[in-house]
Amino acid sequence: MSRRATLAGITALVLLPSPSWADRQTDPELRGVIAAAIEPSQCFVDRYEQEVWFAYMDPRLARYVKDPEERRLILHHVHCEARRVNVPPELVLAVMDVESRFDRYAVSYAGAVGLMQVMPFWPTQLGMGNEQLIRIPENVRMGTTILGYYLRKERGNYPRALQRYNGSLGRPTYSDLVIDRLVSRWRYGH
Repeated sequence: MSRRATLAGITALVLLPSPSWADRQTDPELRGVIAAAIEPSQCFVDRYEQEVWFAYMDPRLARYVKDPEERRLILHHVHCEARRVNVPPELVLAVMDVESRFDRYAVSYAGAVGLMQVMPFWPTQLGMGNEQLIRIPENVRMGTTILGYYLRKERGNYPRALQRYNGSLGRPTYSDLVIDRLVSRWRYGH
């Protein structure tokens, strides 16, 4: 299948309504948090921190993302966005691993799109285009902002925040899987 056909298919799926998911993630306060996530912030304290991050995480991500430019882009935005909302970047990588297996063109059965499986109603509510869901910077920014919001709402309780992110509150299967990936594949210094 050509890239154009793949993008057309994704666009068609993104435009399909998914009321059950929309009802779970249309918290008005969350909308305000995501809307405020427009301004970029400083990513790394210094060049040393940046080089260590890339040296440590790039070989791990190479198992899933073959293109070195795409890997660098993912790692850069994961670190920047995680820092911006005070979320461990390794947790963001674990979520991506479980949600999309690092496929920025992934579309779930519920219509969630991209690396972090962001629901397609968000771009519309924020005055953006749905094609932005497959772009690494925008997808990582929206997904990380949502994850950070749920972590704050759940006072740092990873299982509950992850279950909210996934729309599976009260069912630990998803959160257990993400935490397992965090510990076994993405923990810094592991």
